[in-house]
Amino acid sequence: MTRLPQTCSDSDTRSCALIIATLTAFLPPFMASSINIALPAIGEEFSMNAVLLGWIATSYLLSSAVFMVPFGKLADIIGMKKVFLSGLFFFTASSLVAYAAPTGSLLILSRVLQGIGAAMIFGTGTAILVNVFPLQERGKVLGINAASVYLGLTLGPFLGGVLTHYFGWRSLFLVNVPLGLIPLVLGLARLKGEWAGDRGGSFDLKGSAIYSLMLVSLMYGFTLLPTPVGVALVLAGAAMLPLLIRSESGVKSPVLDINLFKGNRVYLFSNLAALISYGATFAITFLLSLYLQYIKGLGPDQAGLVMLLQPAVMTVLSPYTGKLSDRMEPRLVASAGMALTFLSVLAFSFLDNETGLLAISVNLMLLGLGLALFTTPNTNAIMSSVQPRHYGVGSATLGTMRLVGQVGSMSFAMMVFSFYLGAAEISPAYYPQFLAAVRVAFAVSSLLCLLGIFASLARGKLRQ
Repeated sequence: MTRLPQTCSDSDTRSCALIIATLTAFLPPFMASSINIALPAIGEEFSMNAVLLGWIATSYLLSSAVFMVPFGKLADIIGMKKVFLSGLFFFTASSLVAYAAPTGSLLILSRVLQGIGAAMIFGTGTAILVNVFPLQERGKVLGINAASVYLGLTLGPFLGGVLTHYFGWRSLFLVNVPLGLIPLVLGLARLKGEWAGDRGGSFDLKGSAIYSLMLVSLMYGFTLLPTPVGVALVLAGAAMLPLLIRSESGVKSPVLDINLFKGNRVYLFSNLAALISYGATFAITFLLSLYLQYIKGLGPDQAGLVMLLQPAVMTVLSPYTGKLSDRMEPRLVASAGMALTFLSVLAFSFLDNETGLLAISVNLMLLGLGLALFTTPNTNAIMSSVQPRHYGVGSATLGTMRLVGQVGSMSFAMMVFSFYLGAAEISPAYYPQFLAAVRVAFAVSSLLCLLGIFASLARGKLRQ
């Protein structure tokens, strides 16, 4: 591990790193959750159907996932702070592009650019914290960082609804500019040191190209299922996996070290559990925001207030579940959280016209509890199961699991909408089909959560 000698013992550096990482962790989830509330307004302005509206979220996730691991590896080579701050600048600048987008197509393109910036941020932010803080404080710090993520998710629907209602949906992108500039300036001025676990290593361009093409084929193919083109792309992406394994096995400094998965049960099953968790739960915000506004007749600000409950619970509890995973086996805490998540998602599969807001609110709080118990202990298990020289790739791989799961979640939701609604815009005449699509999406997601419980338990013990 190459770093400045004083960095790990420098309390000012630790505090600065935590503040910057925490502020920055807020931005992408705030953007992701707030944009879901604004989708009906965007759809009205640009005359976009439900499938195209889903691409406003999916395009961001796709580009983030494609670039996450390559940027994580690059950060291990040239320095995590360089990549992190560059990503923060890129994310902020692309928010301005989105704010000024004159068409739906250009808005989606700007979301692609935002995703690239987010990949640079999330591929390195967690790794910086793990480098700076000692093992015994890791769960607590990751819990604080996760709380910032959930705070972004908490405030996103509410503030997004308020901003959309009073200032229009473009204000959601404009507010990202000062929120991005503050940690960027602080990082440039105050964050001392640099962290590069594989300094001097070479960047695996061939492996990165294969990896990126594989993810694009798989994730874009998911969004086109069940069309023949979608099936062909998914099969092509799956066929690239053995090619990637062969390529990475013969490289001294691979972009994705396959041995991390082969010889590390905790790392393998913790990443699998993360993939399942995000795949099962990410589209919930998208589905419920549409349900509350179309079926229950709430305004965007009112819908945002209801949806605030889930991430609010996660924000409050995540620092405590992080500390709990420092004392208890993360496998047990995370598995209990996945079980609660399963029960909550299953309950949402029974939504109908008569479902009360109280029942929805209580279930959202149960979902928040389940995800708080799962996410931070699972992250702690992943980062504690790898050597320091793999922190960048470990952090980026976890980020990729999150993004692939999110894209899969959104892709499945769009596929179900496409099956039930076709290209029709959501209107009262199509509300029965819309409700049927929502119930099917939640039912399948609950089955994924059930699989997630077993994946979480299968990881084994982190501490012997």
